[in-house]
Amino acid sequence: LAARRRPRRVEPLPRAHPASGAATDAFDALGDEGQRYIQEYADTILSLHEVKAGTRFNVGIHDVDRTLGLTHLGAMLHVVPPGKTAWPYHRHHGKDELFLILSGSGEYRVGDRRLPIKAGDCIGAPAGGEAHQIINSSTSELRYMAFANQAQADVMEYPDSGKIAVVASRGFDYSAGAVLDIQGRLTPIADYWDGEDVNGDATSIEEGAK
Repeated sequence: LAARRRPRRVEPLPRAHPASGAATDAFDALGDEGQRYIQEYADTILSLHEVKAGTRFNVGIHDVDRTLGLTHLGAMLHVVPPGKTAWPYHRHHGKDELFLILSGSGEYRVGDRRLPIKAGDCIGAPAGGEAHQIINSSTSELRYMAFANQAQADVMEYPDSGKIAVVASRGFDYSAGAVLDIQGRLTPIADYWDGEDVNGDATSIEEGAK
């Protein structure tokens, strides 16, 4: 993070016209200068951390929330190369997500559908809703912001691989030792008491019990 670099002074951005509440109209209303400012600001002020896995997943990210000192709202810049996607197909059960496409185009995979997306589109992914994934299916870079509430607990499903992840923290303390972070695959059980020694002596502790 180039925290010591001061942003360049620019003229105020044009106001979005009130004729339409659509995010596309608001983004278009910024004009070439406003849209260019958004991209240049990200390039000059925010350094990107690259995340890669195999040939499918590749993204440059920056935690804008931490840069701005936010604790209850998550905000992350994503820069996805052509033909790549940032994250596996997934859904959250403890977080609402909102995506704002800054530049480029691609596809939004949601449920069994693939919807075209472009600069100015605003997409909502409610907690517990359909699984989703943003894919850069174009030949140019795709940039978007992802926003989410900073939940104290979340369960994530990954339908393509059958994984789940569970994360829980004490308050908003994400330091070492304050977070439960488990990933794995579920094994169905008969009921709540499955595997418990229901007929044992309650006053004794069986070897191996935690």
